[in-house]
Amino acid sequence: MIDLPSRAGLAAADWLVVAGYLVALVTIGLVVSRRHGSPEDYFLASRDSRWPTIGLALIASNISSTALVGLAGAAYGFGIAVYNYEWVAAVILVFFCVFLLPQVLASRVFTMPQFLEQRYDARVRIWFAVLTLFLNIFVDAAGALYSGALVCRLLIPAAPLWLLSLLLACAAGIYTIAGGLRAVLRTEVVQAAVLIAGAAIISWCAFDAVGGWHAFMRRADPAAVSLIRPIGDPGVPWLGLLFGVPLLGFYYWCTNQFIVQRILSARDLDHGRSGALLAGLLKLPVLFLMVLPGACAVFLFPRLPRPDLVYPALIVGILPVGVAGFLVAGFIAATMSSVASTLNSAGTMITMDLVHRLRPELGDRRVVAIGRASTAACLAIALLWAPQLERLPSLWQYLQAVLAYAVPPIVALFLVGLFWRGANATGARATLLFGSLCGFGLFLANAVFDVTHLHFLYAAPILFVIDVAILVTVSRAWPSPRTAAVELLHWSRQAFALESTRLDRLPPWRNYRYQAVVLLALTAWVVITFR
Repeated sequence: MIDLPSRAGLAAADWLVVAGYLVALVTIGLVVSRRHGSPEDYFLASRDSRWPTIGLALIASNISSTALVGLAGAAYGFGIAVYNYEWVAAVILVFFCVFLLPQVLASRVFTMPQFLEQRYDARVRIWFAVLTLFLNIFVDAAGALYSGALVCRLLIPAAPLWLLSLLLACAAGIYTIAGGLRAVLRTEVVQAAVLIAGAAIISWCAFDAVGGWHAFMRRADPAAVSLIRPIGDPGVPWLGLLFGVPLLGFYYWCTNQFIVQRILSARDLDHGRSGALLAGLLKLPVLFLMVLPGACAVFLFPRLPRPDLVYPALIVGILPVGVAGFLVAGFIAATMSSVASTLNSAGTMITMDLVHRLRPELGDRRVVAIGRASTAACLAIALLWAPQLERLPSLWQYLQAVLAYAVPPIVALFLVGLFWRGANATGARATLLFGSLCGFGLFLANAVFDVTHLHFLYAAPILFVIDVAILVTVSRAWPSPRTAAVELLHWSRQAFALESTRLDRLPPWRNYRYQAVVLLALTAWVVITFR
């Protein structure tokens, strides 16, 4: 057992590593920022991204400081069942590549709300854009700033949380506002490498501190190292894993602008698919790099006051001088990557879904300027909200619970609209209105007034079923004619068969379907091993 470390700072060599990394990262971002002549270049990097960049950028955006703090903290409190969110992501990305991504890229949209407008109407687009903006700012960006500041406060305890959040926000905001998605993508490639290397180091040190893998497995509670948990488990019950986690994963990986924007920048469908599958593959080692170290911390720091302190405690408590600086640099990389990704997508939606839609006559330079101003405004709001997250008992529970009540109507619109041509704008508007009211009502009953005691992973599928029923019922009651544009946004067996002919001419290693099968097999192996 190791007491919560009292050292409040890094050695001089560690600070040099951190400072050098920050300077190098901002410099890379600013150099790339020189090219930003058109909205397509600023918001989508000229739609010319290759698959390695897309895959690494997806991981850097997803595995933020929020994930590092949240995953380790959840593993500390509930066991490794939190990893179910990670391996399910691989399955969701395979689904995305097969069924939805071809339609999304063929539509040539800037944002996912714009895609919903093509499928339904403009009012649905605005609703989804506003909801996504709220979640991106108050959940994603604020959560990343808070978790990043949490680590920095262990190193500089005299500094207030708001000041540390401000410094992190400014570091990420400089190149994001200046260079848009192109700058974000280039820096995310660097950040992904630093992040993975840093997580590997801390995982190695954590297992070494508890006596190695076999010693950890002998000491650990079998329930804590099992992915399949009882139906009443407070963390991830198996029924919630079956029905709730995939719904949240579909929203996050297939419709959330700050994730999908990286794939929208792909030069073609093949690069988009390969990048998404690479991200799915990189999600599998998260169990060993970020989740199990949190489970190790149960034996190293058994008296932590709150689970969100686990990852910071591992950094300052078990790492030798000289290595801690690299880990802090990796943690800052995760924070900056997530903040930059979220801000860029928020600025894109404000500009393209709200301002440019109302003022289509604006020139390219004016649109880019509005994008920069929108990004800065979103950064300021997230910065004000981030310190408030300290009042919550668990960052990870906050992130997932908010999504469980908010996103089922959106998931229903995408999934039903993808496979059923009868879904129309009238049904979509009714689903957003009444589905959101149901979600808000259940949130009040369940999370505020304690009238019900329903796990949020059960709340999500219940709300989803209600939303699907609303969409189907209203669409059937008020049918509307189908346009040619809407027909192109559906998955069809004919298009799938035509693509099969093209793929048959490719070698297996270039065929995304074979790649997907390999990814699913690896995922199944991990789940079965830790069931």
